[in-house]
Amino acid sequence: MTKVTANSMDYKVRDLSLAQWGRQEMDIAETEMPGLMALRSEFGASKPLTGARVAGCLHMTIQTAVLIETLIHLGAEVRWSSCNIFSTQDHAAATIAAAGIPVFAWKGETEEEYWWCVDQTIKGPDGWTPNMLVDDGGDLTQVMHEKYPELMHGIRGLSEETTTGVHRLYQMEKTGTLKCPAFNVNDSVTKSKFDNLYGCRESLADGIKRATDVMVAGKVVVVAGYGDVGKGCAQAMRGLGARVLITEIDPIIALQAAMEGYQVLTMDEAAPVGDIFVSATGCREVITRKHMDAMKDQAIVCNIGHFDLEIDVAGIRELNWINIKPQVDHIVFPDGKRIILLAEGRLVNLGCATGHPSFVMSASFTNQIIAQIELWTNPGKYENKVYVLPKLLDEKVARLHLGKLGVQLSTLTKAQADYLGVPVEGPYKPEYYRY
Repeated sequence: MTKVTANSMDYKVRDLSLAQWGRQEMDIAETEMPGLMALRSEFGASKPLTGARVAGCLHMTIQTAVLIETLIHLGAEVRWSSCNIFSTQDHAAATIAAAGIPVFAWKGETEEEYWWCVDQTIKGPDGWTPNMLVDDGGDLTQVMHEKYPELMHGIRGLSEETTTGVHRLYQMEKTGTLKCPAFNVNDSVTKSKFDNLYGCRESLADGIKRATDVMVAGKVVVVAGYGDVGKGCAQAMRGLGARVLITEIDPIIALQAAMEGYQVLTMDEAAPVGDIFVSATGCREVITRKHMDAMKDQAIVCNIGHFDLEIDVAGIRELNWINIKPQVDHIVFPDGKRIILLAEGRLVNLGCATGHPSFVMSASFTNQIIAQIELWTNPGKYENKVYVLPKLLDEKVARLHLGKLGVQLSTLTKAQADYLGVPVEGPYKPEYYRY
């Protein structure tokens, strides 16, 4: 472990010697992240984030390293931790540390170390404290509100990356406990309909196969939850030749799944027949000890929602755990049956692989940067409520990514725009439109 505290620079990472490897991977990632590169070109000279002191708690991957350097390129100061004990890519963390940016993250943190890392992003040398937050899942937001409430008066705003964290924010807004304006980045169309859907469509299979080398074709895969994440997972598993079963609580979404040709049933019904189980709900106790008791020998169980509460890991802790390799465990049941649990019930695509591809993360992180600029440059404009980026900015994020894919966009004539009742330059859909 490399820990350094010297003058105004401090960090804790696994191995600083991995920095060159991380930098080389970042060079590749930047070619696949046109949104962030465009923002650097557009705002690099004006540096709209000058004076912003950003505390970030988001998976410390190669793609996040590009996000961090973009924030700095636009004028911000940054301190960072990962939002998951298994999601850090150690070479990415080393690269950020070597660049003189305070980062506290390594793969395989304990729970205690995880919360210590979050704390380090909140208080730095010479009285450094944040005035902006970037969060993924809401842990940093929770710590700031509960452990450091006296600092919240100095927070101009926060932007939240994921469904679970957004759910927390809306709960706080409802109860009147949210102490700063917040942007719900997750529900930008160019985040949820791309990162959640297309990102998971690629990274789920990557995580399962790196962990187990299992042949998916011919297997029965149970996907719990058929939201955007579940839709991507189901598509991926069907594309590999699996028979996919869906569990769902929402009648509208269950009908969607059925009309896509998936069998929709309960987890009680699916548990005895599934070969691979993927929880994608953002809820708790989706796969319980009772369900795991009913599973086949060698069933694979994993989570791609957010927190490890989706799978009742606590309910199987007293069983015999045999570690096969990092983030892959055999759980031995009293009758001798074994199931394979991935990433100890945490995010399989980040715990057992490297998360989403750079291109789709560019769309998500471009939203993050735009939200940070909007909050920082408009003090007093927003109340302590949860907001989404306006449609025109959502469309801008999409536009920034079309060229990389060779997309040629058609343009409305003035007559066509007048007929539709929209501006020629957009936005083209009303706020209530569901993509």
